[in-house]
Amino acid sequence: MSSAKLWLRVFFAGFAVIVAMLLLTLFTTVPYGDLSRLSRLSDAEFGWQQRPPALPEKQFMIAVPLAEADIVVIGDSFSMTHVWQAELVRAGFKVTTIYWGSYHETMCADTQQWLVDAGFRGKLVIFESVERLLKERMRLSTQCAHMTAPFVPRLIPPVTALAEKPGFALNSTAKLATGIITWDRTRRAREAPGDISFDETAVRVVPNGCELFSNPLCPKVLFFKQDQKAGELDPGDFERMKEFNAKQKLFPFVWMVIPDKTTTYFVQDHSKAFRDVYLPANLGPDFFTMAAENRTRIKDFYFPNDTHMSTYGQEIMGKMMLQAVRETLARSTAAPQHRD
Repeated sequence: MSSAKLWLRVFFAGFAVIVAMLLLTLFTTVPYGDLSRLSRLSDAEFGWQQRPPALPEKQFMIAVPLAEADIVVIGDSFSMTHVWQAELVRAGFKVTTIYWGSYHETMCADTQQWLVDAGFRGKLVIFESVERLLKERMRLSTQCAHMTAPFVPRLIPPVTALAEKPGFALNSTAKLATGIITWDRTRRAREAPGDISFDETAVRVVPNGCELFSNPLCPKVLFFKQDQKAGELDPGDFERMKEFNAKQKLFPFVWMVIPDKTTTYFVQDHSKAFRDVYLPANLGPDFFTMAAENRTRIKDFYFPNDTHMSTYGQEIMGKMMLQAVRETLARSTAAPQHRD
């Protein structure tokens, strides 16, 4: 065989492999969960199928400029769709949301004054944090005296909540090898007799999982390994929270500490030592108990392919926050000390 013919055979064989990989990737389900995207596991097996409740009307999920806001939410990815905040807006409050991640996960001692200097003339501040990140946020925030980064307004939700399962679309933006990797990992997850991990995602067998989640491969569900790596919150974290709170004197505030998905479904007493001192302080609603109770009452309370509560959970969370905001404002006797 001539070298030219050999080269052509090698070329066409390679071309055929590339075309096959491209087609496999194009027809791989576009991931709509953060954990399926992170782990490159198929949402055809791990994606939620049950239609969630209707989303709030769009006008309730748009933030207002800071100078018009009654409430500032300082949150993380649990606040990025603006779904739970819609309960506050529907009740008549004007809300602006900013994010820990925009400020290196740190809110300094002068956070409230920083908001005033940026134009806030409202009534209340909400601090929202998922369980696994609160320890580091409190450590950083109690070591920080002054906010130096400029206030960054975000009027439009940075993450769009899904009203229904996405329809078919070509996975045209994925890397070439995505299809074969997704196929192989999903096959291994399907065939594994127990738990198996891919990158930072754990595929775990959930007891009675098909009663709790709507994904086709239930009872196997995706969990973020960082939930366990971060460790438990403890009384020392609460002491740092008290130290931080003591410096926030211009406005009343409410805390939202959101339990991790792993806590909710596997370790309901996780961070118990922290909760034993945090909850009696009445700094915010008890989302740990709320999540533990609703995980068996509501299918897809957390999404099977995501770290976050579904719209079901977000609605409950919003109603609890509305009650907490009203109670906090009712018992607040000191008027805000604005500085011009």
